[in-house]
Amino acid sequence: MNIFSDLLANPAPKKKVKSQLPSLQKQRRRIEIKSTREIEIMRQSAKIVATVLKEISEIVKPGMTTADLDAHAEKRIREMGATPSFKGYYGFPASICASINNEVVHGIPNRKKVICSGDVLKVDTGAFYQGFHGDSCITIAVEEVTPEAAKLIRVAEEALYKGIEQVKAGNRLLDLAGAIQDHVEANGFSIVEEFTGHGVGRNLHEEPSVFNFRTHEMPNVKLRSGMTLAIEPIVNAGSKHTRTLSDKWTAVTVDNSFSAQFEHTVLVTEDGYEILTDRTKV
Repeated sequence: MNIFSDLLANPAPKKKVKSQLPSLQKQRRRIEIKSTREIEIMRQSAKIVATVLKEISEIVKPGMTTADLDAHAEKRIREMGATPSFKGYYGFPASICASINNEVVHGIPNRKKVICSGDVLKVDTGAFYQGFHGDSCITIAVEEVTPEAAKLIRVAEEALYKGIEQVKAGNRLLDLAGAIQDHVEANGFSIVEEFTGHGVGRNLHEEPSVFNFRTHEMPNVKLRSGMTLAIEPIVNAGSKHTRTLSDKWTAVTVDNSFSAQFEHTVLVTEDGYEILTDRTKV
């Protein structure tokens, strides 16, 4: 999930990368290598997340509210034997993040927030099942969007897969980050640097921070088989910079430009990867 990334301990960077959670004291955690049993459980938690996001993409329509989508997500997560990863997490009040247009991440579902035709809607959710989390995000074009918005959504999703293609044991995080950044910038958009992906598993956010841009200010971790990563590029049509609203959660673009985001929970294997939150398999 993108939600709440960069919660992990890093050596103090020269260039501050903001936590996606307000007032959170970072704690050091080691990188966890999952066992065969743990990976199988994560396949199930990730499948629940993928199912919920696929359903939301099919039911969303103008006139619905983001609270409607949140209610659906929580109901379905619980029906499948899991609990919502986000609800109550450091006080977050909902089971999904629903961010529209210039809202970058962590939009709080609201009965007054009506979804309209032409909206660029980001929906991020997680499920906690038998001790492990799955996490994923999609961006939905609500009915017909502008050509620029359509391109933004397409490039953001392509960037995610460009990064995933670099996943295999022995590669490093900069391999992913460079592939993502190059694709985004070649298409005239910008990568948000204030939020990153993360490890995921027993904890919703684990080591390492999975950044989407070239930097030497965060650990360039070598990937190992059994690592599980939430890879989640956030792409803005304009400036890469964001600001947080008075609700202390919702981040928006500083120039009011649109933003798009995609995220998958991905397993590192010896010769490649497995996308655990693959919606085409549910």
